[in-house]
Amino acid sequence: MKKIVSVLIMIILLYIGYEILTESETILKSVDFSLNVFKNNIFPSLFPFFVLSNILIKCGLPEFMGNLFKGIMNKIFKIKGVTAFIFFMSIISGNPANAKYTRELYKDDKINKYEATKILCFTCFSNPLFILGSVSILFLNNKEAGLLILFCHYIGNLFVGFGMRNYYPSKKENEKTSLKKAIDEMHKKRISNKDSFGEVITNSLVSSINTLLLILGVITTCLVLTTIIDNNLNLNSVFQSVLNGFIEMTQGLKYVSLEAIPLKLKCILTVMILSFGGLSVHMQIMSILSDTDIKYLPFLCARICHAVISSLLMYILFDFWMTS
Repeated sequence: MKKIVSVLIMIILLYIGYEILTESETILKSVDFSLNVFKNNIFPSLFPFFVLSNILIKCGLPEFMGNLFKGIMNKIFKIKGVTAFIFFMSIISGNPANAKYTRELYKDDKINKYEATKILCFTCFSNPLFILGSVSILFLNNKEAGLLILFCHYIGNLFVGFGMRNYYPSKKENEKTSLKKAIDEMHKKRISNKDSFGEVITNSLVSSINTLLLILGVITTCLVLTTIIDNNLNLNSVFQSVLNGFIEMTQGLKYVSLEAIPLKLKCILTVMILSFGGLSVHMQIMSILSDTDIKYLPFLCARICHAVISSLLMYILFDFWMTS
């Protein structure tokens, strides 16, 4: 059986190579599209946050936020207060930044593998600027629809987090919230760091660029796969757009917006694709966490639940939101 799997893998890889040679024009277009997405959306939106987050972690912001938000994080999600850093930074920067923040705190022994797995599951947000800019204006040409997509996407993730609150709950932090305590913990973390500020910045830049190049490689690979699938499968255009979205999110969202279907269905499909994230996002997150023992299966289940919940919210709220 193992030999058969090896043979099948080799056949698939050789066929992909054949497609790249014979359909080089369409393949090059998909590579060019991935470079444009990276240049215009991913790099500008993620690079500053990656660098800043690395510096903030070294300067003790997770400890500061952990002391201030431990009551909220424990009561709502039953998780350590320090994960508030991952939660709020992920809302601002979007995926796969949550994996990078989670990895940094896990490697720093601030959270264990169960807490890392848990926080990863409900902090997979799409970048708000991407939703309000690219999705709502460039793709759907409807700001109101974009706001509703953002709302359903974010609230759906909160439902996922609340539903997972009893998944390996963290030990309750009994100390009262104290601004003085938070500042003290932040200061202790900063002075315990033996690297100079110049070394911190340099390491942050190198780490951020390496992660972004990894993301570019994964996106390009997934776009090449969607191109090969499109060249070989004769599917209904809507199904094909959704399939593309579940492999590479940005391309799928663009194709869904071009379909001749009602705006409500476009919004439902859009928020579903955004909430699942696409195979590309999943591969990016798995690659970032490859040197840890953080579990992937709960993350996959959470993405499926998130896609279902956010889609249902869109279906329920669309008519009220768009007519109010």
